[in-house]
Amino acid sequence: MGQVLLEIEPRELKFTFELKKQSSCSVHLVNKTNDYIAFKVKTTSPKRYCVRPNTGVILPRSTCDFTVTMQAQKTAPPDMQLRDKFLVQSTTVPYGTTDEEVIPSFFSKENGRYIEENKMRVVLVSPPHSPVLQPLNGALKQEPVYEAPDLKETPVSTNQEMNGVENLHPFHSLLDIEMHSIEKTISLVLHVAKDAEDLKLKLNDLEVKLNEAENTITRLKEENGAAIQERDKLQQEIILFKRKCMTRTRVGFPSLFVVFMTIVGAAFGYLLQL
Repeated sequence: MGQVLLEIEPRELKFTFELKKQSSCSVHLVNKTNDYIAFKVKTTSPKRYCVRPNTGVILPRSTCDFTVTMQAQKTAPPDMQLRDKFLVQSTTVPYGTTDEEVIPSFFSKENGRYIEENKMRVVLVSPPHSPVLQPLNGALKQEPVYEAPDLKETPVSTNQEMNGVENLHPFHSLLDIEMHSIEKTISLVLHVAKDAEDLKLKLNDLEVKLNEAENTITRLKEENGAAIQERDKLQQEIILFKRKCMTRTRVGFPSLFVVFMTIVGAAFGYLLQL
């Protein structure tokens, strides 16, 4: 395809070398296209280095950084030279591809894909307190100690490089893998704990609502019982009232009849006297 996919800064990996101390450097990637670009970092010495992240996707016209850490070394390399090699591969991937969706087949040339390859060399730098610091025009200037051989002398893409290293293994040290596993475990535990806490809150809320419902049902039952008692009491009062009315009617009828007959008798006697 011929176009430049990624711009890489810096073009060399510079490490401050001290025995039994780690050293890190950061690499800045710039996507120069309007496409999604996937990248992959490889090295001939996966046990010596640690890369985060070693794969990823860069959005159009965006940037991404990865960090290379050289593990603490117990001994200095012969002549302070490292023949380690790094390779940054990049290729165009479908729109919307995420970091988790990057697969090895993206970087395979067998299917005719265009794979951009950028070689990087390793530079060892003396620490600030090193005797290598030499005065220059009255000031101290730090110089690189030794450089690794130019990558052009031993091309990264050849099959004869570094016996025992197959196709530039992706950069994964045991420590990096263990740390990644621990981070995933912690993330999973935190996620489960959060879900458990949310479930506990929902159960507590449901329990409160059930208690409120039980209290409402109990109150309604009490009100219904009181209404029934009032109804029964009213019915009894109605029955007693009816009975009293009937008794008064039975007792009052003969008295009226006697009065009526007295009046009629008196009237009849009065007429006879006339």
